[in-house]
Amino acid sequence: MTLDFTPTTIDELDPERRPSFRLAFVPVLAVVLFLGIGSAVLGLDPHVPLLWSIIFTGAFGRYLGYEWTDLYDGIANGLLMGTQALLIIFTIYALIATWVDAGTIPAMMYYGLELLTPATFLPAAAVLAAIVAFAIGSSWTTVGTLGVAFVGIGTGLGISGPMTVGAVISGAYAGDKQSPLSDTTNLAAGVTNTPLYDHIHRMRTGTAISFGLAVLGFAALGLRASGAVPADRVAEIQTALAGTYDVSLLVFLPLLVTFGLALRGYPALPTLVIGAFAGVLTSMLVQGTGFVPAWEVFMNGTGPETGSELVNELLNTGGLTGSAWTITVVVAALSLGGLLERIGVLAVLAHHFSRGLGTSRSLIAGTGISAILINALTAQQYMSIVLPGMTLRNLYEEFGLDSDELSRAVEAAGTPTGALFPWHAGAVFMTGATGVPTLEYAPFYLFGILSPLVLFAMALTGRGVPTTKRLETPQAAD
Repeated sequence: MTLDFTPTTIDELDPERRPSFRLAFVPVLAVVLFLGIGSAVLGLDPHVPLLWSIIFTGAFGRYLGYEWTDLYDGIANGLLMGTQALLIIFTIYALIATWVDAGTIPAMMYYGLELLTPATFLPAAAVLAAIVAFAIGSSWTTVGTLGVAFVGIGTGLGISGPMTVGAVISGAYAGDKQSPLSDTTNLAAGVTNTPLYDHIHRMRTGTAISFGLAVLGFAALGLRASGAVPADRVAEIQTALAGTYDVSLLVFLPLLVTFGLALRGYPALPTLVIGAFAGVLTSMLVQGTGFVPAWEVFMNGTGPETGSELVNELLNTGGLTGSAWTITVVVAALSLGGLLERIGVLAVLAHHFSRGLGTSRSLIAGTGISAILINALTAQQYMSIVLPGMTLRNLYEEFGLDSDELSRAVEAAGTPTGALFPWHAGAVFMTGATGVPTLEYAPFYLFGILSPLVLFAMALTGRGVPTTKRLETPQAAD
C-alpha cells in the first residue's frame, strides 16, 4: 500500500509553533507515563491510556498554537496511513473463523500432532507454530491454540512448560512476521509507506537466520528430553477433532487458494477476502454447514462442541465482530501517531536523533533500539511500530534508504520483543493463555532474543545495507 501523505519535515514546520527539543519530549513522556502506568500498574486495557494520551497530545497541540482543524487533520492522516491494515484486520478475524469452521485449522492441528516425539518435540513445536502463524497471520491465536495443547503434551515428555512456551512463541512470532495476513506486518508496511510484499521480502533473510538458529537451539534442548508422548492427551485431541470435522485433504483448499494468490503477488486484501470466501465454500461443501450458518460464522465466529473442553477452547473464535478490541487499539495508536506528527513532535525528535547518526547502518541499528525502548515503555507492540515508523520515514529518505529498510527494522526489533517484558500486553496474553510466567519462558524465547540481534549484526556489518553517508549534516534547530 502506498499513500500520497508523507510526514512533515522540520523545515516545513512553522517556526512560531515548532516545539524545542526538550518541549517535544513532553507529550512523548506523557504517552510513556500513561501507557506504562495504565497497562503495567493499573492493568487497564490499552484503550483508556491511549485515550488519555490523545487528549494530552491534543491539548499540547493547542498550547503550541494549532487549531482544532489542524489536530483533526493529523488524526485523519494517521488513520489514512493505516487504512489497509484496519481493513485487513477485519478480514483476518473473519477468515480465521471460516477456516476453523471449514476444518482447515483443525486438520492442521490433527496432522501436526502426528509429528511429535520426545526428541523432536521442541523444534517440531516451533516449526508447527510457525506454519500455523504464517497460515492464519496471528501469533496470539497460535499461542492461544497450539500453545495450550503443547504445554500439556510437553509436560508428559519431561519437557518444562517454559521451554515449551518459548518454542511455541518463537515459532508463532517468526511465522507471523512473514505472513501477509498478519496485522503487525500490514501495519509496519502501512505506516512506512512500503508495499506489503516488499516489506515481507526484506524481512525474509533476517527472519530465516533468527528462526533457524532458534530451531537449532530447541533441537539441542530436545536431545535432553525423556519420557513418552502422552497418547491419551493426543488421542483426546485428535478424536475430538476427527469426530467434529472432516479432516480430509479437501479442507486445505482455502489454504492453497490464499497462499497460491499471495505467492503470485496478488494484493493482500483481495487475497484475504477470497481466502475467507474459500473457507465459507469449503465449510458448506465439506463440513455440510448451511449457507446462512456459514456466513454467521464469518460474522460472529465459532463455538464448537467437540466433547473436549480443551479442543472447544482451542477452536473458539470471534469472527468479524471479534476484531473490535484489536481494531480500536490500532485506531487509537494511529490517531495518536497522527497527532504527534501534525504538531511537529516527531519531526523535531527525528531531526535531533539524526544528528548523532553518521551512516545508514547506525540509523538502522538506532531504529531497532528505539522500537525496543518504545515496546518496553509503552507496553504495546503497535506503538513500537507506529511511532518510529512515522518518525523516521523522512530520515530514511535522506539517507537514500528504501522504505522497506525502515519497515524491517521496526518489525524485526519491535514486534517480537514485546513478549519479553512482563508488563507488555503481548506478554500478559502469553502468560494468561499458557499459565507460564514471562520471566520463566523469556530465556527460552529464542526468536525474540535473536531477531533484534540479527538485525543489529546485519546493520553493523553492512549486509544488504547501503554504506553511503548523507551529503549534508542537518542544521541544529531550537
